[in-house]
Amino acid sequence: MKNDPSKVPQAGNLLISEPFLQDENFVRSVVLLCEHNSEGSFGLVLNKPSILLLSELVEELSFLESEVFVGGPVEQNTLHFIYFGEKVLEGSVSIGTGIWWGGDFEGLVGRLKTGTMDAQNVRFFIGYSGWAAGQLSDELAENTWIICDHKLGPNLLQNTPDELWRLLLKMMGGEFKVIANYPLDPRLN
Repeated sequence: MKNDPSKVPQAGNLLISEPFLQDENFVRSVVLLCEHNSEGSFGLVLNKPSILLLSELVEELSFLESEVFVGGPVEQNTLHFIYFGEKVLEGSVSIGTGIWWGGDFEGLVGRLKTGTMDAQNVRFFIGYSGWAAGQLSDELAENTWIICDHKLGPNLLQNTPDELWRLLLKMMGGEFKVIANYPLDPRLN
């Protein structure tokens, strides 16, 4: 399983961890790449739920029982979010068609309280995944990550965290479809 060396990661791509990655932060992870440039990369793990609910973290959103995901091992005292649909928040960054990263948090709280934004279209994360300049490129060269440019939408996030990793690989087809069935521990095969 090799990445196409001509493929350069970009915001909106999904990074799928290789099947036998042993880093406990990224085992069978799917990371949404939010930013990739000469200074480094920033992403959010989509399929690692935390033990926290949003109502436990943000008093203004105590009416929401939304699950919070672990975006990565860096700065787990920070809260990040993505949302789907039209850009409705000042400061949001486009990371693909109809998907936005961050923006005016008070505006988000207001829209969720008034029901002008559907909580089903927002995902919250504590912490993030970060790479220093050149680090992600090195990891891609080592085949630690598989670049997937399948469009992310709220429908994909309806899958359970364990299913998302496999589903994306199957959707990529070919050798990736085979990889999707690898056991977590190859000795069990």
